Amino acid sequence: MSLEPGQKAPDFTLPTDGNGTVTLSKLAGKKVVLYFYPKDDTSGCTAEACGFRDAFPDYGGSGAVVIGISKDSVASHDRFKKKHNLPFILASDGNGEVCEKYGTWVEKSMYGRKYMGIDRATFLIDAAGTVRGVWRKVRVPGHVAEVLKAAQVL
Repeated sequence: MSLEPGQKAPDFTLPTDGNGTVTLSKLAGKKVVLYFYPKDDTSGCTAEACGFRDAFPDYGGSGAVVIGISKDSVASHDRFKKKHNLPFILASDGNGEVCEKYGTWVEKSMYGRKYMGIDRATFLIDAAGTVRGVWRKVRVPGHVAEVLKAAQVL
């Protein structure tokens, strides 16, 4: 499945760091920045998370809620969040259901070896639950600022 701007964002409920859950439909009325990343505490994922952390006050000022999703466990998210002082929600998609809905569970290739993994992608969802921006195959440098700019004008 390939989710495009203008489509309704698929709803989900996932466990989060801190023993809670997050449900997209319960965030109705708020903009949501939903970013998918491959793995806690890897170099690219840490750089991306720290970028969102550093820009978090600006995202809050734009009225956007930031949620990071990977297949890592809640315990892994807790450690990652504490280690890097991350002020936003990290949700665990252990079975990959939400990754499938958003089209981020893809075949990848490294050194000629093919495998399935999470495509680094970000979705900007408006207050009505409609996807307004999609960034796929994200390159970390400059990405957080680009998404913030889109969130501020939404």
